[in-house]
Amino acid sequence: MTGPLSRPASSPAARIASVLALLFVFLLGIKGLGEGFELLGSELLDAFFQATENPFVGLMIGLLATTLMQSSSVTTSMVVALVAAPENPLPLANAVPMIMGANIGTTVTATVVSLAHMGRVDEFRRAFPVAICHDLFNYLAVLVLLPLELMTGYLQSAAITIGSMVEGAGGVTYQSPIRAALNAGFEPIETVATSLFQVQLGQAAFLLVLSGLLIFAALYLLVQTMRTAAHGRVEVMVTNVLGSSAVLAMLIGAIVTVMVQSSSITTSLMVPLAAAGVLRLEQAFPVTLGANIGTTVTAFLAALAVSGPNATAGLEIALVHLLFNLSGILLVYPVAGVRRLPLRAAEVLTGLALRSRRMVVVWVVVLFYGVPTIVLVVGRWLH
Repeated sequence: MTGPLSRPASSPAARIASVLALLFVFLLGIKGLGEGFELLGSELLDAFFQATENPFVGLMIGLLATTLMQSSSVTTSMVVALVAAPENPLPLANAVPMIMGANIGTTVTATVVSLAHMGRVDEFRRAFPVAICHDLFNYLAVLVLLPLELMTGYLQSAAITIGSMVEGAGGVTYQSPIRAALNAGFEPIETVATSLFQVQLGQAAFLLVLSGLLIFAALYLLVQTMRTAAHGRVEVMVTNVLGSSAVLAMLIGAIVTVMVQSSSITTSLMVPLAAAGVLRLEQAFPVTLGANIGTTVTAFLAALAVSGPNATAGLEIALVHLLFNLSGILLVYPVAGVRRLPLRAAEVLTGLALRSRRMVVVWVVVLFYGVPTIVLVVGRWLH
């Protein structure tokens, strides 16, 4: 029998209030990161920015940070805060590879989920390619689009153009009520920081650590709350879209990801469905691509929290994230021959994994942890 105290927690009104409160805490964390970066001083930030001038180092920082935190949303939110910092902001050009790296890092979750089926050969044969097709697609997109961006800067140019259009729409400015609420909410935190630490560097460290914890905790609880609210509906939405058009499948992938605020959950959901034989690789692939689009919403939410002279840059890096994922889809999906590349590679790697279970562990360790670490060490040594 359900007690009276448990009813309000499950009511729609309570869930909506919880989501709004967690979003506020998330945005408060983003604001705190910006303030903390401002207090760090130019010397420390210049050293970090100098390291990320190498696009491959930036790519690997984004990848490694995401795999360690198991959340691309946390990584992209922090990148938004860095780019939009009131003083000494991270250059937009340095941030683009970090966003691309976060895209790759987020795919590790589904790959790890597929390991649960290793003991059952038939299930693993169906589940593993669905898990790693996301890895392969994101790697393929980066292999093509990162060099293209370095040569042309088209992602930055398009984002800056769209950002200026949005900023200048209507030719009016107004005081955002969200930013006003964040300023009021941040004052007690700032007071605690100044009372605990007299040194500016100590205040910066306190704000950065606390803000990082707020972001991580808010996103984690937000995912749990949204997943509970969407329990059952997500599976129904995905299974209903089986056999429908690719565009609709992508749309469902994007909607589900926005609903649960996690592309990892959307892609991980595909794995047991595939293992059960409900979902084929060709059907799961467009849903996965839609999840790539849905996950960009978090960066736009983070951009709402930033203020100051570089606030537009926060919107621009969020736009870069969206444009990169859209470019990847346009690059790979429309042409059948290109579309088959990540799918065929996933099938080949699954065949190798079935011959040797160690291959799966090697794939995860090398792809998500080994390669980024080696690149960072070599980059530092060359520098």
